Amino acid sequence: MGERPGRRVLEKGNVALAEGAVQAGCRCYFGYPITPQNEVPEYLSKRLPEVGGTFLQAESEVASINMVYGAVAAGVRAMTSSSSPGISLMQEGISFLAGSQLPAVVVNVQRSGPGLGGIKTTQGDYLQATRGGGHGDYRTIVLAPWTVQEMYDLPFLAFELAEKYRNPVLILPDAVLGQMKEPVVMTPPGPVVTYDKDYIVDGAKGRPARNIRSMYLEGDDQELLNYVLRKKYRKMEAEEQRFETHWTEDADTVIVAFGTAARISLSAIQRAREAGLRVGLFRPITLWPFPVDGLRAIAKRVKRMLVVEMNLGQMVDDVRAMLDPSVKVEFYGRPAGGVPSPRAILAHLQGRGLDKGEEWEDKVSAAVDQYIWWREDVLKPHEVSPVGVEKAADA
Repeated sequence: MGERPGRRVLEKGNVALAEGAVQAGCRCYFGYPITPQNEVPEYLSKRLPEVGGTFLQAESEVASINMVYGAVAAGVRAMTSSSSPGISLMQEGISFLAGSQLPAVVVNVQRSGPGLGGIKTTQGDYLQATRGGGHGDYRTIVLAPWTVQEMYDLPFLAFELAEKYRNPVLILPDAVLGQMKEPVVMTPPGPVVTYDKDYIVDGAKGRPARNIRSMYLEGDDQELLNYVLRKKYRKMEAEEQRFETHWTEDADTVIVAFGTAARISLSAIQRAREAGLRVGLFRPITLWPFPVDGLRAIAKRVKRMLVVEMNLGQMVDDVRAMLDPSVKVEFYGRPAGGVPSPRAILAHLQGRGLDKGEEWEDKVSAAVDQYIWWREDVLKPHEVSPVGVEKAADA
């Protein structure tokens, strides 16, 4: 995923990701439009037919993920993409893919929330992505790019890991990475890796019939499946942790950040070093499995960690849980379109940073007066008689 021979072109992140998927062997795409990821389906609607692939704009995100299920069950490399609320609609299908042990790639170009939210950038979907997101005990591998080059590169890894483990893989950029343009070399980072697929349903002529399913009603089979999945997830945790570090060799403070927040943090670190502070960067590439081994190794030699996110604190909980309580872990974040600035991060490094909500105390207080309905002087309980008690007693 570093420098390689080839012509550098100026390209948008969403387009680079879509082209990377095609070159990685994606031949089916099913999706539904939503900003800020719309360039992905727009590009693939033209590009996939050129390589003999299939593009289909589905009637909804729910339909999209189930079409992906059908394509990958037949052995085709398939992908879908959406943005935050659209990914929420796909969660049942992603759970089905995990339970059926099928490989698929899902891209979430995050936008602000909760609810319908807006189209501004955020990292508010970290918890949804790293905890499976849907029902049941399952996990998806989560890859977090931080450059347009990685937007192009990571689909190669995503399809490889999806087939290696027969499991959904999620690529998690944010709106900034999807929309920004920067130089990228769009030649493959290495050979395209594929795996034999002796599980697919592609016609049983000449072989025994196969059955792909996630429902097991017989005996303890459903519980047994969960233990099988746990064994697979433990293998992922042992073998697939990925991260990158910058200036951590002599650091006494390390910023932990991913995606756009990591890019901004690197600028803040440059300013901090110019001011005489020894600060480094730890960037998780796999958000799940989280690169806990690398983080713990660094934590043995630093005094302090600052987690920077474009949310109100999600990855920071994982960082705190993974480290010894003696390690000081601080947090700075901006949610729902708020973007941390290098100046603000530097202020936190220097011990004089403010939470944006604290800076906006007057604005927040005015908004509380307008929106917060549970204030004691507004929310008044009322006692009413239960309905249907007599009929329930007669029954």
